[in-house]
Amino acid sequence: MSSHDSADRLMPLAVFIAGCSALVAGAMGAVLLSKYATGDAATKEQMLLAPMIGAIDTCIATPEGSPSHPMDDLARSCGGPQGSAAALVESTLSTLQPQTGGQGRYPLGYTLPVPLLKLFHQNPQGHWEIDGRLINRLVRTIRDTERPLILYLFSTHFSADAPLEQVLAQDSRNLAQTRDGPLGQSSYYGAPLYNWSFASTQNELTERRTQAARAVLGAVCQLPAHDIAKVRGVTLLGELHHLFPNFESGMGFAPPYRVTDYSPHSVTAFRSFLRQEFQSIEKFNRAMGADYASFDQVVPPSKDIRTEPLQRYTEHIDSFAQGTLPISGWAYVPHTEGSGPAWVHVFRNGVFVGKTPVNKGRQDVLKAKPEFGSADTGWRLDMDFRRLPAGMHRIDVFLEEAPGHLTPLGTRRIAIMDRAQTPPKELPQQPLPLSTAAVPSPLASIDMPVDESSYYYNPLVPLWHQFRGKQVVNYLRFFDDVVHESCLSKTPHYTHQIVPFANPSWDAHKFAIDASLREQNGIRLGVSLYGDASYGQAFGRWYRSTGRRGYGVTEFHPLKAMDTPTLQRTLEQHAARGAEFLSFFMEPRWEGKLVARGHNIFSFDPDNPQFGSDALYESMQQALRQGAANLPRP
Repeated sequence: MSSHDSADRLMPLAVFIAGCSALVAGAMGAVLLSKYATGDAATKEQMLLAPMIGAIDTCIATPEGSPSHPMDDLARSCGGPQGSAAALVESTLSTLQPQTGGQGRYPLGYTLPVPLLKLFHQNPQGHWEIDGRLINRLVRTIRDTERPLILYLFSTHFSADAPLEQVLAQDSRNLAQTRDGPLGQSSYYGAPLYNWSFASTQNELTERRTQAARAVLGAVCQLPAHDIAKVRGVTLLGELHHLFPNFESGMGFAPPYRVTDYSPHSVTAFRSFLRQEFQSIEKFNRAMGADYASFDQVVPPSKDIRTEPLQRYTEHIDSFAQGTLPISGWAYVPHTEGSGPAWVHVFRNGVFVGKTPVNKGRQDVLKAKPEFGSADTGWRLDMDFRRLPAGMHRIDVFLEEAPGHLTPLGTRRIAIMDRAQTPPKELPQQPLPLSTAAVPSPLASIDMPVDESSYYYNPLVPLWHQFRGKQVVNYLRFFDDVVHESCLSKTPHYTHQIVPFANPSWDAHKFAIDASLREQNGIRLGVSLYGDASYGQAFGRWYRSTGRRGYGVTEFHPLKAMDTPTLQRTLEQHAARGAEFLSFFMEPRWEGKLVARGHNIFSFDPDNPQFGSDALYESMQQALRQGAANLPRP
C-alpha cells in the first residue's frame, strides 16, 4: 500500500486523550430500572447525539493548582473539592444547542471518555494506585451535568499519556506478539502507540484495566438514582482488534505479512480451538490435506511460501491465503443529481464474476485529484479462488457508466498455484462482452491484483483468522462481565469498533475484527463510521445482514462538508435504521472561546476547516436549532 493510502486511516485511530471502590449491584441495581437504565426501554428513546468533548486533558486530569490554560474561571470550575468538567461540557454544548432552548428531534447529550490507565498514580512507596481525585472529578461531571451521556471506558493501543503505560510495556506478557516476538512501542502520525495484548486476561494490563473500570463504576453507582439514570450506554475499551508492525502504513496488502498473536498462550489456545472444532486429528488432517500425528504438532501459519522454506504447506500465510483476493481500484465518473453510482464489471477467463459499485471512499485519490470534488471513487470486488483450477487466469475489468455500456479498464493475468508450485499453464478463455473504448480514456485505475501475481490457498488460514476473531470477542466479553457486576448491568453496553472492510485499501483479515461486529451475546454494536460508511448505503446493507437490533455510532465524520438538509437526512437514516446514539468529536469551548489544547483534526468546530468540519459544525448547529423550533408548542 502506498504511503498516501495510510491517510485513509483517519479518525478511528486519531488519539483523543492527548484496590478501590467495590461495585454496587444487586438491590441498588433494581432501584435503577428507569427509562435510561433498562435496555428494552432504551431502544425506544430518540437517537441521542453524544459528542465527545476534549475535557479530560483540559479539565479533569489537570494538576491541582496548576491549570494548563489561562482561563481562571475554567480553572476554578475544574479544580477544588467540588471541581468537575460539567461547566466546560455545558459551555461547549450550548454553542450547538442551549439547554434552555428546548429539546429538538434528537436530544443533545455527550460522551464522557474515561482513560482507564490514566486513573493511576504512584504513591510515595512506589506502588500504583487509583487516583481518587480524577475519579471524583469524573463522577461529579455526571452529577453536575443534567444532559444524558454515554460512558466510554477507554483503553486501547493508543497512548493515554499515562505514566503507568511505560511500566506495563516493560512486561512482554502485556504485549501482542507476531511470529518474530513481542511488538514494541510504535507511533501513529507521531502519537505513541502501545501494542497491547488481549490474547489472555492473565496479565497486569488486564488487571489494571479491570481495577480502574471497577473504581469508576463503583463511584458512579454511589450517585443518586437520578444521576445514574443519565447514563444511556457504556462503551467498552474502544477499538479492539489485532495488531501488526508499521501500523501507520501497514494496513494494506504489501508483504511481509505479520499479524498477532503468536504468544505461547495463544498458540496453545489455538490448538485447543482446533481440537474442539475437529474432535480428532484424523478429521483435521483430511480437511487440511496434512499428516499431523497430534494437535500438539500444529503451529499457526506464519511463513510465505514464495520466500521461505516450509516444513509443511499449512505453514504458509499472506494476505490472500484465506482464499479471496481483492480486485480493486478507483474511477472518476461525474454524477448528475439523483443518479446512482457507476459500476465495475469483472470477468475471469471471459466468464462474468460480478459487479461492484463505484462509491467507496478513497481519500488518497481525492488528495491527488482535488478537482474530483469527492472521495467516493473507490471500488472493490473480493474474488473467491479456493475452488479455482491451478493455472494462469485472465481478469478483465470494465466500467459501466451508463446501463449496458461497458468501457474496458484493463486486464490482469494472475496465477492460482497448487501446493507443489507447479508452473501454471494458460487456461481456456470465453469471449468477452461487447465494449467500446472511450475517448478520452476513463479517469480510472486497477490497483489490484498486480499483473503476474500468484495466489496460494491454505485451508488452515481461515481457521487461524477465525480463532483470532474469537480472541477479540472473548476479551470484550470479559469486560462486559465487569460492567455487568455494577449497577449499570441493565444499561446497554456497546463495543466501540472500526469497520476495516469498508476501506478498499485495507486487508481486513489483519484486524480479525469481523466476529466482534457480528456476534451479539448481549453486547450491542458500537461502530465508528467515517467517509462513505457514515452516509452511504453500504453500511446499512451490511448492518441488516448481521441480524442486530440497535447500534451506536461511536465516532461519526463524513469527511466532507454537508449542508443542513443533507446532514439531517444522514441523521434520519441512522435513526430509522436503529441507531441509539451518535457521537462526534468537539473541541472544548469556554464562554465561546476555544480552549488551548492539541486540537483534534476531526472535531466539528467552526475554526476547523479540515475535512469540512467547520461546515459540519454549522449544519449540525442549524439542524438542532431547526429541530427545536419545529416542535409543537405546549
